[in-house]
Amino acid sequence: MVAHLVRLKLTLLRNGLRRSVWQVLGMVVGALYGLFLLVGAVVGLFALGFVDLQARSDVLVVGGSLLVLGWWLIPLVAFGVDATLDPRRFLTFGLSRRDLLVGLTLAGLIGVPGVVTALVALATPLSWWREPAAAVAALVGALVGVLACTIGSRATTTALAPFIGRRRVRELVAALAIVPIMFLGPIMSTLADSADRLAGLVTAARVLSWTPVGAPWAVAPAVAAGDWIGALARLAIGVATVLVALRVWSWALDRTLTDPVSTGGDARARGLGWFGRLPATPVGAIAARAATYWLRDPRYAIAVAIVPAIPLVLAFSSPGGALLLVAGPATAFVVGWSISADVAYDGTAFWTHVAAPVRGVTDRWGRVLVAGVLGLVVTLVVTVGTAWYADRLDALPALLGASLGLLLTSLGTASVTSALVVYPVQMPGENPFGTKQGANAASFTSQLAGFTAVGVLGAPAAVLALLAVVQRSAVLGWVALAVGAVLGAVLLVVGVRVGGSVLERRGPELLQRMRAFD
Repeated sequence: MVAHLVRLKLTLLRNGLRRSVWQVLGMVVGALYGLFLLVGAVVGLFALGFVDLQARSDVLVVGGSLLVLGWWLIPLVAFGVDATLDPRRFLTFGLSRRDLLVGLTLAGLIGVPGVVTALVALATPLSWWREPAAAVAALVGALVGVLACTIGSRATTTALAPFIGRRRVRELVAALAIVPIMFLGPIMSTLADSADRLAGLVTAARVLSWTPVGAPWAVAPAVAAGDWIGALARLAIGVATVLVALRVWSWALDRTLTDPVSTGGDARARGLGWFGRLPATPVGAIAARAATYWLRDPRYAIAVAIVPAIPLVLAFSSPGGALLLVAGPATAFVVGWSISADVAYDGTAFWTHVAAPVRGVTDRWGRVLVAGVLGLVVTLVVTVGTAWYADRLDALPALLGASLGLLLTSLGTASVTSALVVYPVQMPGENPFGTKQGANAASFTSQLAGFTAVGVLGAPAAVLALLAVVQRSAVLGWVALAVGAVLGAVLLVVGVRVGGSVLERRGPELLQRMRAFD
């Protein structure tokens, strides 16, 4: 039965690649990127064999711990766990719980992230080519580490799914899950730049080696050092972590099968909400619907939840907070680009837009209005706040020009992107941490193309702003503000019109594709 589940996953993956050229392109790009990471990791692991024992052990333990944490936390806020083999679809087949869990675990390794993780982990014995016993221990620890990655990822996402479905806590959970991930880079950079960076790495490795995320990777170092009791203790911690994660996943799976995730509503809500506050026009009605999404849909809430962390990350990531001034433009892009998948988020409810006598440009303006107002407010707050904190109020016109230009440009580009490409997304009532078949390839390709377009179109104002800040030129600052506002407004209007035209022409096709996703 486990082999049947694995073959089913491979068959679904093959059929998905046949359905769309975008999925093939996304898979090829992802595979090339994964191959690049794999080759670099294997070469680095072999090179570690020439390093002294202490440094080698510290690097492997810290790196392995970050890998496990990435598998546990990133699916909460990014691409999610592959839900191609939804356990609820096997309810009528009478599968044993053991076969289902083992099959889903192995099927979870089928894909670029799973294959790269497994191969990198199994390559860790290369770092111990001078110590054969440690190499064997590294292989055993790697197997336990890979199981901790995959089973732990399933356990966290399945267990937290009901909680994130509640409107009052989903934004908080998203923020708590994403903030540690955003600060991992700055923390490691700070340790690397400090005078006592070696002591910091040694301390982190020693602590992590006795934790569930680092214990599997500390087995081989303990064997190499002759600490067999410590190696057995760390192996026991790793095995116990896998068993606990398996138990949590099994319990959460039982709960999911008997009580599916529900987003839940607020029974105390009264009145028409935003529909009663905004003008009774087509644009107002669509804006009211979009505003409701921004308040209740965690997929939009994540874009707002990470805004406070952006200036903090940039302040930690640069000496003296030199990159802090980039927080305003970065915030503008994040909020503006958040509507790049709004049609896909509508799902089959998009039929109301297709059936209603509403022009495509009206649909685009209604969605842009809400994101634009919200983006303008947070962008102004972050831009002015960071300029004041960095004592660079003289650069405020330039920063506002770059920020406004990126906000308007990203809104216009997102209006076209969302009308061109739709891909499977999680619908209300489903696990919000899952990723449906075919979503990663299409989303990755469309997002990459959109990022490139925003970067090229927003370059004039950004370059002028950079020159103004570096040269402390007031004239260039005001020129950057004028160029950003004017060029951004033009690109927004063009993007809305082009996106509206595409939406009118391809609306029924988009709806048909989204119905096929179900």
